[in-house]
Amino acid sequence: MSKSENTDHIWSRAEIESPCIKICVIEPKSRLCTGCLRSIDEISAWSRMTPDARQEVMAELPARKKQITRRRGGRNGRIK
Repeated sequence: MSKSENTDHIWSRAEIESPCIKICVIEPKSRLCTGCLRSIDEISAWSRMTPDARQEVMAELPARKKQITRRRGGRNGRIK
């Protein structure tokens, strides 16, 4: 067993990972990030939230998807 394998448990955390997918664009109407579906307040507070609070937000994210109104831009927007 290597030295790092002996200490891996020290660095492991039982926290909920961030839902961020690095597509950080706030949709103006819903005020949600189009990537992770969190609000600006939730994004800024994420590192200070308790695991229970993070779990609550994570549970709400799937239902938020229908709040995002997709902008039509580029060629598709000009055609229609």
